[in-house]
Amino acid sequence: MSEKLHFLVVDGYAKAGREDLEAGGASSGGALYERMLREIAPGCAVDVIHPADPGAELPRGAALADYDGVAWSGSSLTIYAGTPDVEAQIAFARAVFASGTPQFGSCWAAQVAVAAAGGDCAKNPRGREMFIARKIRLTKEGRGHPMYIGKKSVFDGWISHDDEITHLPPNAVLLATNDFTRVQAVAVTLDGGAFWALQYHPEYSVHEMARLVHCRKAKLVELGLMPDMETAARFVDDLEALHDDPDNSVLRFRFAIDEDILDTDIRHAEVRNWIERLVWPAKLRRA
Repeated sequence: MSEKLHFLVVDGYAKAGREDLEAGGASSGGALYERMLREIAPGCAVDVIHPADPGAELPRGAALADYDGVAWSGSSLTIYAGTPDVEAQIAFARAVFASGTPQFGSCWAAQVAVAAAGGDCAKNPRGREMFIARKIRLTKEGRGHPMYIGKKSVFDGWISHDDEITHLPPNAVLLATNDFTRVQAVAVTLDGGAFWALQYHPEYSVHEMARLVHCRKAKLVELGLMPDMETAARFVDDLEALHDDPDNSVLRFRFAIDEDILDTDIRHAEVRNWIERLVWPAKLRRA
């Protein structure tokens, strides 16, 4: 289609969280989503907002209904903290629902979507799910959902979270799960709006996951997921080497990583389907 899309990207990180990523050479959540959207929808316009920051506002003259889609990044915040930067984002999600603009997002986004609609989140008793979420499997509803057109019924995805969705509201549909985290994907409707959200991260590349692991090295050692900082540093170096040489069979075997992760078209399928199956139809209906 010749007409261009206009997206709003919601960077879910607070300022301190964004600075922590920057210090470790990692891209901000908002930058990752902007990059992905521009790759999937060439020529699209993208604005980025940071609703965790006091006084955050849309660009001058813009309204939520002016956007064709709103995409949410991950975050290092916690839903159940109930702090102002968390409550501001839940309120923002409700406002987007009410505007009718389609929403999509990763990790924090799924938790915000559910909380905005009356669901709940808590710390995952299994601990931190980090690096690759293994054997994500579609539910019966997921296999028939347009977000998963062309996707395998079982797949892996990048992951990084401590918390999980514990209670879905009545207006939410569980689309994917795995043995570590029950809710790996969800579709939520509220006030005439729709939000398709994943607990895993299609926006990450091997390089960006390497930088995120680098930023979380101390935490991973503290949690016992890495034995020491030296091992964590080697893990990061090997990931960067895989980024430079994605056909390296030794590193692919070591990380048990395949095309679910390495093939961009496969990794981005949910986002592409959101744009093609929800964003474009909504835009055409408004035309």
